Parts: sequence; C-alpha cells; structure tokens
Amino acid sequence: MEKDRLLAFQTHVLRWCHRHGRTELPWRNTTNPYKILVSELMLQQTQVERVIPKYQAFLNRFPTVASLAKSTLAEVLTLWQGLGYNRRAKFLWQAAQKVVDTRNGIFPTTRTELQKLPGIGPYTASAVSTFAFNTPETVIETNIRSVFIYHFFPKKRDISDDEITPLITQSLYSDNPRLWYAALMDYGASLKKLLPNPSRKSRHHTKQSRFEGSPRQVRGEIIRLLTQNTSLTKKQLREKSKGNKQYFEKALSDLVSEQLVVKKNISFSLA
Repeated sequence: MEKDRLLAFQTHVLRWCHRHGRTELPWRNTTNPYKILVSELMLQQTQVERVIPKYQAFLNRFPTVASLAKSTLAEVLTLWQGLGYNRRAKFLWQAAQKVVDTRNGIFPTTRTELQKLPGIGPYTASAVSTFAFNTPETVIETNIRSVFIYHFFPKKRDISDDEITPLITQSLYSDNPRLWYAALMDYGASLKKLLPNPSRKSRHHTKQSRFEGSPRQVRGEIIRLLTQNTSLTKKQLREKSKGNKQYFEKALSDLVSEQLVVKKNISFSLA
C-alpha cells in the first residue's frame, strides 16, 4: 500500500472514531486481560446490545479471575443464560482455572501463550493481547474485514483473508494498537448498518444458522432447565424442553459428552 494512501486511510478511520467511536462500551474502559477475555468470549456470534448487561452481571458476580476459577461450572452456566453457545462459558471457566493454577493468576501477554489457554483461538488471543497489553498484533474479525473490503475491494467478490491480512498489517497504527482496532471495529459495525454488509463479499463469510427449531435451541433449553432445577430425569427434560424433539436425544448425549451436563443414576444436572 502506498504511504500516502496508508496515511489517508489511518487518518479517516481515526477521525471517524474520534467523532463516533463507542467509548461507552464497558470493556473499552479496562486493560484487565481477564475482563477483556470475558468480553471477547461473550461477543462471539452475539450482538453487543445483548452482551452489555450480561458482561456487567458476570463481572459483578466474578470480579476477578480467581473468583471465577473458584466457582462451579453450574454457577457459570447459570449466569451465562441468554448468550447461547454454552461451551464458551466452559472454556472461560477452564481458562480462569489454568491461569490461577499454573500462572499464579497472571495472564500471559503474547498471542502464542494466550492460545495455550482452553478454547482460545488465534483471533481471541490476538484481541486480548492487543486490548489488554497494547501489543501490535494483526487482528481480523468480521467488522475489521468489512472496513478493508469497503475501502480496498469495492468491486471485488470472493475476497480471501489472505488478501486482507497484509493490508491490516501494513496499516496498523502502531502508536496505539488498542485505539486503532477499537476504531476499526466500531467503523465496521457502522458500515454494516448503513450499507449492504461488505463482509458478505468475503470468502469466509458465514451466515448464522436459524436458532428456532435448531439443535442449538434444544441444547440451550436443556441447559436452561437445569439452571432452574437441581436435577431432572430424561423424561422430565424432554417434556419441559421446547424446540424440535427430534434433536433431543443427540443434544442431551452431546452435552454429557462435553461435560456440560452430568448423569447420576436416572437424573441429569449441570456439571
């Protein structure tokens, strides 16, 4: 990318952020890696508006990584209700335990070390490293992808991340990576509200599957019922659960296999 174009792009994004950035988001006002990890896992495939109250309630109950590590998975899953994808809650709980047990409560600072925590992939590790430690990582997610497609690939379709990633690296505002990526994410979220979603032109774009009538709905119902009842039999769970009953047996079996739910005699409860 030419130097002048690079500077113009950086200036445009940072000016936009100065006027319209979402500085009110609670995870923007912390550099605590634990709190940032909570936000990142909650935000995966979940709208910001739904995450904010859940994030605040979660940190009120578990204000430190140590307090989360000491909790039970059942407590975590109960507080997680409404966010879906309950495996994220388990990964967060396991990551907290590993940080406390093997690192004396001190989070790793690099992407490579962060990825050694349970359930932490390349994006989440890069995001935590950037927002907690202001490390100049190359970060890509749907909103960032939208910005680069809109500005640099206006007429192209089927765009690979391999084409976008070098541009992200070249344009990184290394003076303050934390500010830069917050600006990109906010700008990208705004673009998707004003225009046809630019990230639909990405080769990696996936449309979230419908929740109603899906196996995810049945899984979520089983977890929800077990947060409200100490234990239930399979018959009780089936009768009380909503959604497509054809998915019930597999959903329950998978939850037991994933150790989100435990079976004792004829009853089931949260792990």
